[in-house]
Amino acid sequence: MIILKIGGSILTNKDSKISEVDAASLNRIASEIKASMDNSPKQLVIVHGAGSFGHPPAKKHKIGEEFDESEYPQKRLGFCEIQNEVKKLNMFICEAFIKEGLPAIAVPASSFITATDKRITEGNLDLFKNYLAKGFIPVIYGDVVLDNELEFCVISGDQLIQYLAINLNPDKVILGTDVDGVYDKNPKTHDDAQFFDKFTSLKDLDILEGTTNVDVTGGMVGKIKELLFLADLGIESKIINAEVKDNIFKVLENEKVKGTIISRGN
Repeated sequence: MIILKIGGSILTNKDSKISEVDAASLNRIASEIKASMDNSPKQLVIVHGAGSFGHPPAKKHKIGEEFDESEYPQKRLGFCEIQNEVKKLNMFICEAFIKEGLPAIAVPASSFITATDKRITEGNLDLFKNYLAKGFIPVIYGDVVLDNELEFCVISGDQLIQYLAINLNPDKVILGTDVDGVYDKNPKTHDDAQFFDKFTSLKDLDILEGTTNVDVTGGMVGKIKELLFLADLGIESKIINAEVKDNIFKVLENEKVKGTIISRGN
């Protein structure tokens, strides 16, 4: 089984003030996944980010921060707004997959996951396992969920990857982003950005702190921290550039693709 995360920056214009799907990118990725599934059938779970659909309203409503009881009605509406927005993006994604002949089925995190202080603490994955056994492709995404400490919080796609991998024991975990992997600086704005082939320790993150873009879900540093936890369990992952044509197809087919490996090995 493979867990494939597709970043919100690939599927949407993440910096946009409006919810906007990158249709060309979405359709290309759907086509590459279909080609891989036709070439070598496999169990696949898709996780996607929220991009311009989820991040702006999450920041606006400050979901995950403590608030007074008097603010509860407005926070509750904010929760609903965010959940509705990310559900819209998921609908576009599943629609593109289905048009390609992929049996994609939406499984919203908010429907079965509960957190405590922004970390997932409850979530029954029996439904995931049943869908996989019947040949479906479960599609889950960054979402808002109920939180036992904070009432509500945002659960990133990266945290979902960790939770799914721990419980489903995949053969491979892949993260598709808008860069070739991990750099010490943003390679889109710094010509001298240093590329990292591998990360094996939290100490490796020291050079990244404060140098990467950080969003409401933790940015690149947050991704690596989640993946290093999986590395401790023997689950290796790889961060690649999903904007490069055929990269998704190649990595699903075990072909060589430039990227950063997150592993505890040498």
